[in-house]
Amino acid sequence: MNDYIYKTVSNEEERSLCDLEMRAFFGAEPYHNLLESPIKVEPSRSPFIKMRITVLHEGGSIEEIAEQAKFIELAGATFKVIAIDNYDPEGGAIMEYEDKRAVEREIGLRIRGKAEMRNPDSIFGVVRTGGRWRLGECAMGEAIWLKHNDKPRKYSTALSTRVARAVVNIAIPQTTGIKAIDPCCGIGTVLVEALSMGIDIVGREMNPLAAIGARENLAYFGYEAKVTLGDMKEIAEFYDAAIIDMPYNLCSVLGPEEKLEMLRSARNFARIAVIVTIESIDEIIEQAGFTITDRGTVNKGKFTRHVLVCRQSIRIC
Repeated sequence: MNDYIYKTVSNEEERSLCDLEMRAFFGAEPYHNLLESPIKVEPSRSPFIKMRITVLHEGGSIEEIAEQAKFIELAGATFKVIAIDNYDPEGGAIMEYEDKRAVEREIGLRIRGKAEMRNPDSIFGVVRTGGRWRLGECAMGEAIWLKHNDKPRKYSTALSTRVARAVVNIAIPQTTGIKAIDPCCGIGTVLVEALSMGIDIVGREMNPLAAIGARENLAYFGYEAKVTLGDMKEIAEFYDAAIIDMPYNLCSVLGPEEKLEMLRSARNFARIAVIVTIESIDEIIEQAGFTITDRGTVNKGKFTRHVLVCRQSIRIC
């Protein structure tokens, strides 16, 4: 039995990015918004994980799982039970509203605690997957990235905080001991998201005004990170991961040779690069010495961003 069940939420335009982030975390994609894994991830790290259920009990029927719920002792604490929407071909169709309420009541009557619907001390989730019922304690995700929309410096072509957070997770699913860099950090959107997750990251920017804006935004949220002014081709230190949002606005259009030079320099200072681009640059990435190992997209109307996971290619002398 897997230890955790995650419920994800994404719209059609973000589905590819959500799947890419889940593959980075778990090596698997959600199936109808549910994903089972022994890997523990805090829900608030992801803009797409709505909740995580730590599985306590499982059974072949709701009656069996309800009997096991009697062993949950809350010592007077309050709780509520929620039945999770999902599609389980092995167990039947999605539960109707009344069926879910009946499941919640049957489980809730067995738990030794005080039911509280509005602000409970604990939330328990019950879900049917693979033809079996699972019951566990829920940890709910918090939309931390939304708070970062309220920053003093903004830029029209910058990544949204939601996309930036997903991109950081794709580049750095495991944070311990990782050193990262955003070598084209702009106003620091990626830096803010990474620092809010405790990631060791620095920024670099050629535009002096953007670099000032990045420092102001970091200070506004109480974060500290080194933001240096200069060309990424001058970076000498080596990093585990780089996040590169390729320049594309009217003031920073790059030709193929400039893009190649830019990405070749990235290969010299980063083992893994997650590259965000609005163009097809696969050939340039390969010429620069990277291999694309995974990819996804995020759409906004007719505007599409490509998110490419790139690792250093092995050079044969």
